Amino acid sequence: MTLFGKRLKTLRKESNLTQQQLGDILNVTKVSVCNYEKGTRMASIETLIDIANYFKVDLDYLIGTDDYVVSEKNETYGILMANEEITLIKELRKHSDLYEKIMEDPKRMVELIDKKLR
Repeated sequence: MTLFGKRLKTLRKESNLTQQQLGDILNVTKVSVCNYEKGTRMASIETLIDIANYFKVDLDYLIGTDDYVVSEKNETYGILMANEEITLIKELRKHSDLYEKIMEDPKRMVELIDKKLR
């Protein structure tokens, strides 16, 4: 599942919508919504805009290119991250297959890595 698919599914479920209901709202089929969520198909730009407008989210958030504001002094405006953490994320993104696998289930992947390192 892509980050887009994961976010779409979360937004849909938080709105208590079925795939059929969301498809009707977006003028696409239930199968299309299912494929978007599984990551086997990407929505057209028009549909992406419709999704973003319906759920009142930025397109950047929806497709997974949103940026976090990092602040060392004030958590209100961001999250605290060490430079090493940012470097780790940048390196992971260079390995798209690994990055996508980790993003599918971060908790499970960290547990597997931790188990392997023991």
